[in-house]
Amino acid sequence: MHFSAANITALIVAASFAGGLNIYATVLTLGVLARTHWVALPPGLSGIGDTWVIVTCAAMFAVELFADKIPGFDMVWNGLQTVIRVPVAGLVAYHASSQLSPAMQILATAIGAGIALAAHGSKTLVRAAVTPSPEPVSNIALSSTEDVLAVGITWFATHHPLVAASMALVLLVAAFFAARMLVRAIQRPLKRLFGWEKSSTLNAEQRPGGP
Repeated sequence: MHFSAANITALIVAASFAGGLNIYATVLTLGVLARTHWVALPPGLSGIGDTWVIVTCAAMFAVELFADKIPGFDMVWNGLQTVIRVPVAGLVAYHASSQLSPAMQILATAIGAGIALAAHGSKTLVRAAVTPSPEPVSNIALSSTEDVLAVGITWFATHHPLVAASMALVLLVAAFFAARMLVRAIQRPLKRLFGWEKSSTLNAEQRPGGP
């Protein structure tokens, strides 16, 4: 079966975003769909349905299910996952685009890795803002939402790739601005706590022409 370049690109965008949130859930979902032949996937992704891929991703998904919900440890875990989520998302994009020209395949791989990195980075920034909260509920709720999004968007991408890609891009932009706002919100009390704000004000007053 031939997949159009637009559908392959949309699938890569959506799956890469999901992979940036939880690569194990993303690959597991694609693997199960490929194994059961529930939906048609690009020929290059046929190997993702192999038993060892499904078992490995299921085991790691189970580990992440708990590790990603422990305040403090989740930051260490997400830091370590940087070297997993981004390369694997790029690898998935590379195989998904096997029907395209070599140049387009390389571009698709770069796009997949880049989107995964952006999603992973936004997730990590948001998590860094939420983790200091004394109650664990917000951390658990956020992690659970990410897991559901990873599975849901991946599944949706195999049925409606263009819509799923649009959703992924909107969520990516929203996550970026949310992370930016949260980081700024954290910086304000830190500046007051360590006197950075006062110090910067004094420096401004000492400059020539200052009030």
